[in-house]
Amino acid sequence: MNDTDEQDTGLPRDAARIALTDSAAALLRSLREQHGPLMFHQSGGCCDGSAPMCYPAGEFRTGASDVLLERLTVDGVPEPVGFWMSADQFARWRHTHLTVDVVPGRGSGFSLEAPEGVRFLIRSRLFTDEERARLGE
Repeated sequence: MNDTDEQDTGLPRDAARIALTDSAAALLRSLREQHGPLMFHQSGGCCDGSAPMCYPAGEFRTGASDVLLERLTVDGVPEPVGFWMSADQFARWRHTHLTVDVVPGRGSGFSLEAPEGVRFLIRSRLFTDEERARLGE
């Protein structure tokens, strides 16, 4: 057995690039009940394109220009929620820990939470030296 995540993210088991606030986890549980399995994609675009977008799993087509950062485990959601990011964006953000949060207001009409009157957003901070070492940076 190796020490990377068995979900093929390439991360050591004790390293995490992404966290969820309690509010984000609660919203994901609600969205899962309404829409089935979920995924996130974070593009490098401007405006709403720089916010994490939540889709039914597989509805947003990922490809060679995308990186799977993590498969998020959410209490009450039976399957992991994949979090993808465009490779260009990942190149700029690879040294940051991301926290998915929820705030009032409308984001993009394409993300599943838009009708709920809230939107997902990313809060970020630089990794600590210890976190960078666990990630192999």
